[in-house]
Amino acid sequence: MDTQKEALRRIINTLANKNEELQYFLDSVDGTRTGLQEESCKVMSELEAELEKLSSALEERGAQLCDIIKGEKQRKEAELQRQLSEGKAALLSCQELLEFANQSLTITNEEEFLTAAKEIKERVTMAPAFRMATRPAVSENMSQFTVDFSGEKAGLLRLNFLPVPRAPEIDVSSCIVRDNCITVTWRPSDGDGPIERYDLEHRKANHGGALRAVGEAGWEKISDITDTQVTLSGLKFDSPFIVVRVRARNKAAAGDFSEPVAMETKAFTFGFDTATAHAELKIQGDTVTWEPQGVKGHDARLRGKENKNSRSATPSPNKTAGSRGGRERFAGESYTVLGDQEINGGCHYWELRPLADWKSLSVGVAYRGSLGRFDQLGKSSTSWCLYASQWLQSALAAKHGNRAKALDWPPPQRIGVYCDHDNGELMFIDVDRLRLLHIFRSRFLQPLVPAFTVWCGGISVATGLQVPSFMGNFVSSNHNAAADQSL
Repeated sequence: MDTQKEALRRIINTLANKNEELQYFLDSVDGTRTGLQEESCKVMSELEAELEKLSSALEERGAQLCDIIKGEKQRKEAELQRQLSEGKAALLSCQELLEFANQSLTITNEEEFLTAAKEIKERVTMAPAFRMATRPAVSENMSQFTVDFSGEKAGLLRLNFLPVPRAPEIDVSSCIVRDNCITVTWRPSDGDGPIERYDLEHRKANHGGALRAVGEAGWEKISDITDTQVTLSGLKFDSPFIVVRVRARNKAAAGDFSEPVAMETKAFTFGFDTATAHAELKIQGDTVTWEPQGVKGHDARLRGKENKNSRSATPSPNKTAGSRGGRERFAGESYTVLGDQEINGGCHYWELRPLADWKSLSVGVAYRGSLGRFDQLGKSSTSWCLYASQWLQSALAAKHGNRAKALDWPPPQRIGVYCDHDNGELMFIDVDRLRLLHIFRSRFLQPLVPAFTVWCGGISVATGLQVPSFMGNFVSSNHNAAADQSL
């Protein structure tokens, strides 16, 4: 019976996966059909616009050529008109002189004849007809302005659509996942011509299989990438995988996306277990703030003052009574909240930042089941923590088993916590200065949970972080350099 039920469950799981895959397929086909209509209208409009530009360019160039021809025609006409006017004047002068010469032949008086002959000779010497060219200054030939568009016509006949770039291939072996950054490398397809840029999209996923079924929603896009590599930085690894895909673009067309590739993003992600939070701790997202009971305690302006007149508005943790809550809720002077995820093995990392006006905080780990409601972190054998204070004076100490070791270092503004459950190591790092503050060595016999104490002010906790690469320096050298730091 149990075997048959298990087989049926596998069949149901297979059918559910197939149903999800088919639903995605139908949605994809329907979306593709709608996109096809929109895309065809878009490219048609773009083609018409390009043809309009080409026609405008041709008309503009034709007008320029026509202006050149008209200018040459006007120049030649002006020159011929000048010659024509000069020729007519010379012809009239020549006719008058010819008539005067014929009349002179009839003169019988020798003296008058010699005078007339002399005048005719002088006028002939100075006549315009004998000083001007008798050939046209310009020709009617305009063949130098003949245009041959055969090459352009052949080019237009060869005009075709730009090839759509084929999908690049992501080089999985060259991709790097480190320090909450992902470097993605890909290879362009051969024969696609010049690629101007690439688009990359990424999204989070809970599984690494059936990547085509992740859908089209939720993708984050990075555009105008000119290299075949890009680094995604500042990511929060709060899902098991990040899926990436890339496509190429040429001058006007974008190709299909590559096959999506899932990058495994191992990191420790947790939230706050609000059921354990002290009644005076307010949990909101990744922050914890201390909000004491009473009117004065709720007034942030009074809590934030540091002068003597307002110091009484911020009661000491030793004098503030906690209200009773559920069985798991911390109470009394233990202003504590636990994380909601257990550490059963492996290496994990998270960070803490104090908020403005903080006075006292602790960060560490504890056995969940053996930490009492009134237990303070570090005062029992089941909790380990780093304690920091700005109340009256600055202090930094490592606490465990009701023992404290003062640390000669100012309270950091960014505390890194590294927990290696298997090897029994808990390290605290000043991340801004990359200094190992303290290391606990213990044999962790139970699962651990992150633990935090806040008194006055608040903290912000960053999870979903990989173990940073700089931890390698501390881990490799801690056996020698920090052997005397264990309590």
